[in-house]
Amino acid sequence: MTYNFDPERWHEIQRAALRARRDRGELDEKAFAAEQDALERRYEELVARLDGTFEIPSPRRV
Repeated sequence: MTYNFDPERWHEIQRAALRARRDRGELDEKAFAAEQDALERRYEELVARLDGTFEIPSPRRV
């Protein structure tokens, strides 16, 4: 797992891919809107999982 993940960049790449599919005629406006809504939900879920700080556990004492 990488800690250099940029959720905003990922989101923009995904949005651009959806726009490209629409521009190529692979998605009509209704399908585009549905895909965009699904992407927004995935993005919000992703950000919610990333929200928090990384903590190094204390060493165990034997």
